[in-house]
Amino acid sequence: MAIPVSFVSDGLRLLGELHLPESPRPWPGLCICHGIPAVSYDPNDTGYRDLAARFATAGFAALIFHFRGAGLSDGDFDILGWSRDLHRALTLLSGNEGVDTSRLYLIGFSGGAAASIHMAARDERVAAVVSCASPARFDELVNGPALNDCLMRWREIGIIRNPMFPSDLDAWVSGFREVAPIAHIAQIAPRPLLLLHGDADEVVPVSHAYELYEAAGEPKQLEIIPDGAHRLRVDERAMSHALDWLRRHSAS
Repeated sequence: MAIPVSFVSDGLRLLGELHLPESPRPWPGLCICHGIPAVSYDPNDTGYRDLAARFATAGFAALIFHFRGAGLSDGDFDILGWSRDLHRALTLLSGNEGVDTSRLYLIGFSGGAAASIHMAARDERVAAVVSCASPARFDELVNGPALNDCLMRWREIGIIRNPMFPSDLDAWVSGFREVAPIAHIAQIAPRPLLLLHGDADEVVPVSHAYELYEAAGEPKQLEIIPDGAHRLRVDERAMSHALDWLRRHSAS
């Protein structure tokens, strides 16, 4: 069963869906966090909805939502704001009467994985994190000429909508440095962490995964997907591994 939901973060209305299992309550809760969009929003793309349905079938109350600037949610893309959005999403999920608040999990993809690591390091409600293709840092996006290219592309695909945004470019760029997972991943311990990364990732080199693994505390696990590309959510090997890992931890 999928229920449309909305919630407010920093005065912005964010939209999503809560997929509920048919299994007996209480359910473990799972926030699924999309990455930085690479193309314009397509309402016919059901990839994350299908993923949420899969986790719900496995017994998780699975929340998907669009971060600020993405999909039909309000606002403009701001990575530090995404971490605050996720905090509010977790509050929404934990407020469902069928959800076991001692079993709240995050699975994030790329930029959504970075926001997940940043937020989990500060929010003890998170019981475990699955990080898929997370960058260790965002230097290649926000340093030098790449920044202007990124801003132009993000305006073209519609995740930055306000022509005057960001009003303070330096502060906005500093948000990427603040969220950089390499600075926060150790704070997830002693909660479990799974790092998934493809060794053929064309966006975030696999070296980022090894760097994050070295910085993380125990318990931690790193799984490198042979010939895996960046979009791990469509890689059956990666998603099967994530689901099995979450099942084990939610049952313990």
